[in-house]
Amino acid sequence: MQTRKKYIFLTFLASWLLLFFFGGDQLRRFAFFSGRKAEARRNWPHWTDRSLLKNFADPEELQRDGDLSLLSPRERRVAWLSVYKESRCRMETCFDFSRCEKNGFKVFTYPRERDQPISESYRKILTSIERSRYYTPNPEEACLFILSIDTLDRDHLSRQYVRDVDEKIRGFPLWNGGRNHLIFNLYSGTWPNYTEDLGFDIGQAILAKASFDTESFRPGFDVSIPLFSKDHPQRGGERGWLYQDSIPPKKKYLLVFKGKRYLTGIGSGTRNALHHIHNGKDIISLTTCKHGKDWEKHKDMRCDKDNVDYEKFDYQELLHNSTFCIVPRGRRLGSFRFLEALQAACIPVLLSDGWELPFAEAIDWGKAVIVGSERLLLQIPSAVRCIHPERVLAFQQQTQFLWDAYFSSVDKIVHTTLEIIKDRLSPHRSRSRFLWNTLPGGLLVLPDFSTYLGDFPFYYLQHGSSPSEKFTAFIRAVSQAGSLSQPILRLIQAVSGSQYCAQILVLWSCEKPPPPSRKWPQTTVPLTIIQGRRKLSDRFFPYGAIQTDAVLSLDEDTSLSTSEVDFAFVVWRSFPERIVGFPTRSHFWDPEQGRWGYTSKWTNELSIVLTAAAFYHRYYHSLFTEYLPAGLRELVDGLAACEDILMNVLVAAVTKLPPIKVTQRKQHKETVPQQVGGVDGVVGTLLSEEWSSSSLHSPPAKVKGTAGAAGSRHYSQQQNCLNQLADWFGYMPLVSSQLRLDPVLFKDQVSVLRKKYPRLEKP
Repeated sequence: MQTRKKYIFLTFLASWLLLFFFGGDQLRRFAFFSGRKAEARRNWPHWTDRSLLKNFADPEELQRDGDLSLLSPRERRVAWLSVYKESRCRMETCFDFSRCEKNGFKVFTYPRERDQPISESYRKILTSIERSRYYTPNPEEACLFILSIDTLDRDHLSRQYVRDVDEKIRGFPLWNGGRNHLIFNLYSGTWPNYTEDLGFDIGQAILAKASFDTESFRPGFDVSIPLFSKDHPQRGGERGWLYQDSIPPKKKYLLVFKGKRYLTGIGSGTRNALHHIHNGKDIISLTTCKHGKDWEKHKDMRCDKDNVDYEKFDYQELLHNSTFCIVPRGRRLGSFRFLEALQAACIPVLLSDGWELPFAEAIDWGKAVIVGSERLLLQIPSAVRCIHPERVLAFQQQTQFLWDAYFSSVDKIVHTTLEIIKDRLSPHRSRSRFLWNTLPGGLLVLPDFSTYLGDFPFYYLQHGSSPSEKFTAFIRAVSQAGSLSQPILRLIQAVSGSQYCAQILVLWSCEKPPPPSRKWPQTTVPLTIIQGRRKLSDRFFPYGAIQTDAVLSLDEDTSLSTSEVDFAFVVWRSFPERIVGFPTRSHFWDPEQGRWGYTSKWTNELSIVLTAAAFYHRYYHSLFTEYLPAGLRELVDGLAACEDILMNVLVAAVTKLPPIKVTQRKQHKETVPQQVGGVDGVVGTLLSEEWSSSSLHSPPAKVKGTAGAAGSRHYSQQQNCLNQLADWFGYMPLVSSQLRLDPVLFKDQVSVLRKKYPRLEKP
């Protein structure tokens, strides 16, 4: 009997062991863990201060993220793999670096077909590329290719959805499986699940996409871009809303939201719960379900009241007067509200789990936004209240920097995308995150110039260093006589006498060759002649001979004393990011003509310092030549005195600061070319009839005859140049100033022996 019991026990034990080894995993999944999961749902969320929190919402309401038709994680993964067949793509495996070695980083856009529909947003993207320094019309030179097919809207219910993309791209001989191609996309998937499906196989192409999910994002290969509207400006863009004199310590509202509430479908769970944090005082959270064609079929008991409250507040007024703005997910992870909050200096509070933030590879979003969790909505108010006012101000300032540097126009969004890709090609020469997240921003810091902070004019304070203590004098000679005039000889002697002068470079831009070395004056510093190409833009070429941080740009007929040079250089070392010099001009808006005007009249304001006598950092030579597109340099070469204006516009666009005028002993006079009649009717050209002030709309009255006509043409070209530059930048970058710097004790009634620059006061 006992033997029988023993066999029964062993059989029972063996059965349990077999069940454990071969079916235990399923038992654990469906029994034990399902019980724990159910218990977790009942007890979620586990807050330590749960007893102190009001029970505003049923946890199931917060947990629900759409209707029952949502895909499971496994199904979403399968759908993702169907789109990203090259899901393991990295730059090393799916990008041909050899295409970029010979001609550098050049981008080719496919020719546009006449019958191919294209959206306004995609037209702006293509235009941004084609007018940039990256563009090449030759596919053989290209490193990167952009399709002419509009791929921005891949919702097949949209009217802008382009069909049969797979068939079309397979017919392109350059497609090559998508290798070295960049595809832009703003909207993917469709109702009700809004998956990552683009409707065609992208192959090995890089995807620049809005609303990128971190699960489908391929780090170091794809680029996450912001969602922007069709009205987003092509270039320039509006300024941020935070001004120096408009920073109240505490705004009217702490936290705001005003937007759509989805009654069903993906994204509805988050927005349906937003009403729980509304207190009607410093937290305003307004939603409306009055959108779409059949909203009344799905309306709930809150809709009518929500719609009434929604109309009580103006959205722009809320943006202007709130410290934090809630940016919840919509149907997709991104929304237009993100850029709107950035511009308004309303610190974005993100409620979009799994969103790969725009340009996160380069931008440190932890300094500008608050990343919340959709499941911890009720903790958001207490979390933002705990942020110290000093940190709030730092967040607001960073939103303004990021908006202006990378998001205010389509040009900047596209160029940031391209520069991130370009940095991947040469990691040893790529920008650091510090450069991307500090003024003036990554787009304006060229790694081909240097990767050392001390080589740029913007980071001396952060780096704890100073500019070099010497300067290079750079004199542009254009005299047609081919010989050395007295003004240039006096100028060389005066400049070489400066204790801060390291060398003198003469850019010889004349038809005749330069005089032999014995004809040049003997100086205490090296004097080098550089043969120019007779182009105005040559004076801002990054010549290798310029080794000092400071460049003193001079015209051959400029008249300066050694004391003026010394004082101007000392001032420049305190403001190395600006242009510091002597002769000035100013711009103004002419409402009658509806265009910008240019004047040399003596007024109480200035916005331009002529590079006929000015100090600036040598980095601006590289920025002028390599950052600006070739079209702008061609404009400079075709218009008189346009190079002065362009350099000032460029520096102002980079620094957002005006130039600085310093004391000068003599008033600079601008030379105007004029045609004169010679013997027996022979007509020659000479530089004469100097003038330095004029009326706002015409050359001075003393310029008459042929000289007057030449002066008028000269003046008209400068105004034409100014307006063309404003059109290219999309706004007027020049900043006006009423400041002039004089030496301490300048013209004070004290002994001359106590003054450091007494010769500045001599007539």
